[in-house]
Amino acid sequence: MTSTTSTTSTPQAATAALPADPVEAAAALGVGARITLSVMSDDYVRVITDALAAVDGTGLELDTDRVSTFVRGPEQRIAEYLRDLVAAAAASGHHVVATLMVSRGCPGEVCGVVPPPAVETPRLTPTGLIVQAQWSLYPLFDPVSAPPDGVPADADHLAPVWAAIDRAREAGTFLRAEHFVTTLRGDLSDVLTTVLDTWLAAAQATQHVVTHATVVAHSPAASEALR
Repeated sequence: MTSTTSTTSTPQAATAALPADPVEAAAALGVGARITLSVMSDDYVRVITDALAAVDGTGLELDTDRVSTFVRGPEQRIAEYLRDLVAAAAASGHHVVATLMVSRGCPGEVCGVVPPPAVETPRLTPTGLIVQAQWSLYPLFDPVSAPPDGVPADADHLAPVWAAIDRAREAGTFLRAEHFVTTLRGDLSDVLTTVLDTWLAAAQATQHVVTHATVVAHSPAASEALR
């Protein structure tokens, strides 16, 4: 019998094997985001392109196509880029909607075991821009085996979701529960911190986690009946 030692048996071992380059390390973990900006103005093209040109992309891989901008790099830099891009577009004063998706450990991006994150919650300085967002978190479990009914006994994907909502309450960004989403409100930096903090926390429980948020700045809602 020949004994072997797994290089991915522990999070520490897997982390040690990550590339030294931050963008390559993010790619090895399947860490990345997509953002789509929508600007309710006749000159939306200028607002969007000016915002994209104004934001510092140092230390990130960026790729803008007809639908969205892909962002890859360390979690802190992703958080900063998302904040700065939304803030730059909102500086126009127009009604701006940003659709965000952040993912970690996607099987289509990486192979093998993805260790839990060993990074701190992103720290973002306040922007002074108050936004409202509808946010969802998707912990995607990949059980090795399942009983005949197809449902693993220990698969409780809602546990990280409830924990995330509790963290949003503690952070002061929770506004209310909605159908399929949770509504957040606060400074853009605080809202994004909640979105990424809970995403990273959920990644401690499962290796593939996706979070989605629709962030609105300068909403024209004038009626008190609109929430």
